[in-house]
Amino acid sequence: MVDVKSHAKSDKKPHFWWRALISTFAGNRITYLMAGAMTAVVYYCLLGLALLAAEDAVPYLVLVVTSHFVTVVIVYPWYRLVVFRTSGDSWLRGYLRFYVVGLSFLGASLISLPILVSVAGIPIMIAQGLIIVISPPLSYLIHRTWTFRDRGTI
Repeated sequence: MVDVKSHAKSDKKPHFWWRALISTFAGNRITYLMAGAMTAVVYYCLLGLALLAAEDAVPYLVLVVTSHFVTVVIVYPWYRLVVFRTSGDSWLRGYLRFYVVGLSFLGASLISLPILVSVAGIPIMIAQGLIIVISPPLSYLIHRTWTFRDRGTI
């Protein structure tokens, strides 16, 4: 008699590593870190381009505010749809909460930048980079617990 063994044994876990990878990236923290990096790059590029275009004709703090506003408009849909996967609440209400949180970090930039630039003598873009590195952990907590929390469970 011929012993025929099925090689279907591997079908039980054919793509386990793929599912693990997807679930890892589906977690808020990983997608938030990716979104935070994207936000920082968008903002940093907009600010850098604005500084180059203005050539000292516009105060750098005005350019910081403008770059911040444009960045928030660009990145909000990503945070809402991909990072926190929010539905049910209005886009405008969610955007306003998102922007309020952003305003607190804008405020930190508006206070810290002049100190780092004028007092410490650090170039604007380097000083802004230092501020950007500090904000993501705090921002994640605020967005998770207030901006994008599930309002149906509270």
